[in-house]
Amino acid sequence: MASSDAGTSSGSDYQVFLSFRGPDTRIGFTDFLFHSLTDAGICVFRDDEELRVGERIDGSLLQAIDNSRIYIPIFSQNYASSPWCLRELAQIVASTFKSEGNKAILPIFLDVEPNDIKLKTPLYRDAILNLEREKKLSSEQVDACREALMEVDAIKGWEAKKYRGLWRTISSGCTINLEILEEKSFIKKIQQILRSGVGYGCGTRASKQ
Repeated sequence: MASSDAGTSSGSDYQVFLSFRGPDTRIGFTDFLFHSLTDAGICVFRDDEELRVGERIDGSLLQAIDNSRIYIPIFSQNYASSPWCLRELAQIVASTFKSEGNKAILPIFLDVEPNDIKLKTPLYRDAILNLEREKKLSSEQVDACREALMEVDAIKGWEAKKYRGLWRTISSGCTINLEILEEKSFIKKIQQILRSGVGYGCGTRASKQ
């Protein structure tokens, strides 16, 4: 797999891993973010483009997570309704812990509130309960997913609601928050982490503002 040279860790295929709920954000925000990052020379993984035909999805996904430096979970209305997204997030948190500060999680709260991620509202809390009730997640997996959400919420992220005046309609009919993707407020932060070789995430949290 090709990767950009700037900031790539030895043995790493990807620099950034996007975790998102496809039906919510793939056409629109995630697509715009993906191209903004790749246009900046950053090597990005997203499952709809990078998995090769014939490979086991689980194995390829786990390898992509383990080999990435920066994780960007894009929290949307239906993110927690997907057992795939929640298991992915739990693996992201575990990989960040193991890196001892060499990996970073940069969450985006797209159309949800931080309290949703903290499970203080019914949105994510009920979605996880439904997955457990439908036996799509085991009790152990539910505990791991809840813990992962709490860990990620403790990291300062980007809240889209704070930039409501800077949305633009694109050809798909979706709206894109321009300022949240501005070089100074997001992409520049990613480039800085890649250059420094030091991330922040679980265990090395930036203070929330």
